[in-house]
Amino acid sequence: MNKLVMILLCIFLPPVAVFLDKGLGKDFIINLVLTFFFFLPGCIHALWLTMK
Repeated sequence: MNKLVMILLCIFLPPVAVFLDKGLGKDFIINLVLTFFFFLPGCIHALWLTMK
């Protein structure tokens, strides 16, 4: 997927970006919890996962 699209998804919909990149698994669950409690850590986690 295009890097720009992934970055935009990481900023606006972090769990969707992690799901598209990693699938359903521990990374998705961690990101979902981070996004529900605090949005910014979810964005950072998604960016870190999808860009590494």
